[in-house]
Amino acid sequence: MEVILREDIPNLGKIGEVVRVRDGFARNYLLPRGLVLVANKRNLKTFQHQKKMVADQKQRFLRQAQSVSNELAGVSLTIPMRTGEEGKLFGSVTNIQIEKALKAKGLDVDRRKIHLDEPIKTLGDFEVPVRLTAELTVSLKVSVVAETD
Repeated sequence: MEVILREDIPNLGKIGEVVRVRDGFARNYLLPRGLVLVANKRNLKTFQHQKKMVADQKQRFLRQAQSVSNELAGVSLTIPMRTGEEGKLFGSVTNIQIEKALKAKGLDVDRRKIHLDEPIKTLGDFEVPVRLTAELTVSLKVSVVAETD
């Protein structure tokens, strides 16, 4: 099935491209989420008209991601956690806790954009990548410290 992409989709294509995907993937995942349009004659004609609008939307999204990137560049998070002996944590620091810490500082970043290879289980300073767009990734400084009573 041929579809027109309405958003950038990793490993598939960029906004506005006409790509060929399997029928089940389009019917069960892409179409219900509104990520694509079916590439029939009517949609292809309207696509030609909307191509400029899509380019403007992409530019707006990129500017927004760039502004968030500039805000995140100067941010350093400190997350207090309960610890046991030898600096091991009770539990771990996950992308959900990092998202909450960012919201406390007034920054709204979706937790799915915060990429931790595995949860943080020790004290220390860490660099956590935040993938804002396919091309734009920012490194966030996270310090995990012992909680004081």
